[in-house]
Amino acid sequence: MSKYNTLWEYLQTNDNAQLKLTFEEIHKILGFDIDHSFLNYKKKELTPYGYSVGKISLKEKTVIFNKQMDGNV
Repeated sequence: MSKYNTLWEYLQTNDNAQLKLTFEEIHKILGFDIDHSFLNYKKKELTPYGYSVGKISLKEKTVIFNKQMDGNV
């Protein structure tokens, strides 16, 4: 089980094609701040939940998640 499962499950319950979350919102969901390991785990762990990361903005402190539309979700 990944420390990010709570975030992945939160995304999975969302029906939007795109979801933009602030670092603060992600902290509220997870209970901790995202760190460098998030960059390593986001792709391999997030895909089975039907999402991918579109953009991480360190300036705006946001992450954009895109719903995969390939029908394999």
